[in-house]
Amino acid sequence: MAFSMRNGVRNIRILSKAIRNMKNCRYATTTPTGAILPEPRKSPFGLIGIVLAVIPGLLIGANISKKIANFLEENDLFVPSDDDDDDD
Repeated sequence: MAFSMRNGVRNIRILSKAIRNMKNCRYATTTPTGAILPEPRKSPFGLIGIVLAVIPGLLIGANISKKIANFLEENDLFVPSDDDDDDD
């Protein structure tokens, strides 16, 4: 028990030293001198760019899925049974 208490006290001392040595500054919004950075550049194709990226991705993914499902069914690797459709 005494061994684990010594380790706990040592860990608390190490953590307290680390906390005291931390600097309270954020470099994501300020420069090292403290000046505020300008606003980030906005992309010119906001919503249109998202639509132009998502729609082709969905179409290509659906086409690949359809081709794989047809391949599996043709080779009898996966054939859905009619019993699964019963909701009785």
